[in-house]
Amino acid sequence: MIKQLLGKIPRKSSKSAGNGENGRKNGKNSKAVANTVSKGSNFGVDSYIGYERFNNQPGSDSGQNNGTMISMKHQNGNLGLYSYEVLPGFKDVPNSQKESLFFRKLKLCSIVFDFTDPAKHVKEKEIKRQTLLELVDYVTSANGKFSEAVVQEVVKMVSVNMFRTPSPQPRENKVVDGVDLEEEEPTMDLAWPHLQIVYEVFLRFVASSETDVKLTKKYIDQAFVLKLLDLIDSEDPREREYLKTILHRIYGKFMVHRPFIRKSINNVFYQFVFETEKHNGIAELLEILGSIINGFALPLKEEHKMFLVRALIPLHKPRCLAMYHQPLSYCITQFVEKDCKLADVVIRGLLKYWPVTNSSKEVMFLNELEEVLEATQSQEFQRCMVPLFHQIARCLSSSHFQVAERALFLWNNDPIENLIRQNRKVILPILFPALERNARNHWNQAVRSLTLNVRKIFEDLDPELFNDCLLKFQETEKKEDETKARWEARWRRLEEMGAQKTAGNYNTTACFPWKPF
Repeated sequence: MIKQLLGKIPRKSSKSAGNGENGRKNGKNSKAVANTVSKGSNFGVDSYIGYERFNNQPGSDSGQNNGTMISMKHQNGNLGLYSYEVLPGFKDVPNSQKESLFFRKLKLCSIVFDFTDPAKHVKEKEIKRQTLLELVDYVTSANGKFSEAVVQEVVKMVSVNMFRTPSPQPRENKVVDGVDLEEEEPTMDLAWPHLQIVYEVFLRFVASSETDVKLTKKYIDQAFVLKLLDLIDSEDPREREYLKTILHRIYGKFMVHRPFIRKSINNVFYQFVFETEKHNGIAELLEILGSIINGFALPLKEEHKMFLVRALIPLHKPRCLAMYHQPLSYCITQFVEKDCKLADVVIRGLLKYWPVTNSSKEVMFLNELEEVLEATQSQEFQRCMVPLFHQIARCLSSSHFQVAERALFLWNNDPIENLIRQNRKVILPILFPALERNARNHWNQAVRSLTLNVRKIFEDLDPELFNDCLLKFQETEKKEDETKARWEARWRRLEEMGAQKTAGNYNTTACFPWKPF
């Protein structure tokens, strides 16, 4: 039916004899396209019109064109014929035609190729790569403000290439502890030779001083930002690094989007902590936040404090903490340095999520605790020191030598040692039993040596307090020995009674054997 409709369209007569051959070539191509349509393919009339427009462009000759016609599937799902020609460089055209050429190059780069087959469209892929490199140079060296049409076309080209359907390769043991996950090799996107340059174009465009924020914010809107945040879950670390930089640039340049970006990152953290515990880009998001938190004005808003309590502190809960602990610790420390009153909140939050059976995670907590305590004032320290040093005492008593050793290293930090010295009357009675048992019985020589050093510090600092603690420990130890002896005697009596009863039952059974009915 479509063929019949196309047949009814009156053919244009050639204006000159010179165009007759070209018209016959176009007519043959049109018939080929019409045949494709009539066979029931997905190739649409819009693509046909675009093909005709290309063939009729001034200066283009379909018979002598350097490019090729390829059948490609666009992002909207429609199959179409697209022309891939080597467009002239920006240096080869006058300034008045550069913007028009820029548009044509953007449209050329809006076609996405399949990289799963390396032997497919090799020439066209290379043309696109070279064209993308030219776009990078053009955006970088732009002298005038980008027009709204240019902004729209750039965002459209970037969206078509970046916002794609992920095709992750199958991976085993995806949900594992952070240490094991780090040993796995990341999945690399096969399309990265093109994607990297697309990201570079967009990064240069966002960072350019010629990009007008008022015009651009209509196209780089909240929906666009959400798609970028979805992409940061990519398994390719190279892509996550670009997205981190771009999101940071957008946050710095588009002030209207700042609250929305913070809220969206919050939602990503909530879903990660309380639902999935699966996300590849938590470290990158925390690196963005580290820079954002550093720029928070004082006094801190209540919104920012709630973000610390509800989003950052619970991030200590997941098993894969090792994947993002360093930027998380930096964010936490930034809050304490900006507002020292938050130290009590942070330390109690760490105690709430303190690991029980994961020794490597416990060492990470002790590292972070040292950084927080360095920025803690005496008044805030006194509010949380009792539960804090009960936990440190448990770490000193740990049979895992790295945990015990890391806890003892806290005394090598001068600000922390000063806080302990000032509050020794409360802290030493809590720590003394763990120190005394370590000095006597710990299996690791390094831990015993460090324990004796810490013990000597307290003894030299306050001999009277040290002797009181030693006497109390000896009394407690004596009572424990007495209690242990009583329990052992009671168990012996129970065993003797059980043995007598068993012997009595045996004799009775021997005299009166049981006979079933």
